[in-house]
Amino acid sequence: MEIHAVLDAVTTFADGPLEVVSDSTYVVNCFRDRWWEGWLARGWKNSAKKPVANRDLWEPLIAAYRADPTRIRFTWVKGHSDDVMNDLVDRLAVDAARTQAGRDGEGVPADLGAADVPGGAGAVASAGAADDPRVPPGRRIVVVGHRPPGLGGYDDNLMADGVRRRLAEILGAKAQMHEDLVVLTGLGLGAEQLAAEAAQESGVPFVAVLPYPDPDSVWPAASRARFRDLLDNASGVVVLQAKAPTSRQQAGGALARRDAWLARHADEAVAVWDGEDAAVGKQVRSMQDAIGESDVWLLNPNG
Repeated sequence: MEIHAVLDAVTTFADGPLEVVSDSTYVVNCFRDRWWEGWLARGWKNSAKKPVANRDLWEPLIAAYRADPTRIRFTWVKGHSDDVMNDLVDRLAVDAARTQAGRDGEGVPADLGAADVPGGAGAVASAGAADDPRVPPGRRIVVVGHRPPGLGGYDDNLMADGVRRRLAEILGAKAQMHEDLVVLTGLGLGAEQLAAEAAQESGVPFVAVLPYPDPDSVWPAASRARFRDLLDNASGVVVLQAKAPTSRQQAGGALARRDAWLARHADEAVAVWDGEDAAVGKQVRSMQDAIGESDVWLLNPNG
């Protein structure tokens, strides 16, 4: 929908300069960071060599942009942050979704309807983070990122050690600014476990947020032992789903819901990302959309 809205704006206002202001990093970063150049060079494949999603919308939008790159400017604005125009179009979009009817005209309508609730339908159902007893108090920072072998392999190595050390430095510095800092981590292999270890090193409590019971059940013995040791040292454990999945598809859905929960309840995030891995990039965009680009810190494991 976000791409479609920009495409409509660009094709409707075809003459003269145009500034597109959006709270979608997916849209803005495509042009700000020139993702589209890589897509075209790779024959509409992303960095993971998979077909670019939403090509039917991206292709005409990028073609319109390339026709006169100086005409269209993209600006990101944080959603739900009291930006007057962002709040206005948000309420118009919510009203259109509820009534299934569009509208046009000039000026601000008198009957805007209610504003959206960050986090979507799930947040409405739970009445927000304040009423969810699973949400730990304090300044919540989420750490996500690469899994093995993206961090040098499954065993201890120099790259993983470097990431752990840098995470400890970041968490230690943030703990000096926020005495109530708490780390939220899924304890998955790779960056998530390094975050828990870094939290221990820097004296910051961490809460394990698991998508379902015993996510380590299919891991090798050594990996399970490390997971269990970290779980025993967590200051809290949140299990989002009562039953374990019975298929890879169900497991993938549970992980996606966990990521959405983390994004919805984070105050800020650290993403261990090399800028290439598409799966981690998707997590980064979700975090940026939920809490704002300026509150998502990127840590490149390559230095």
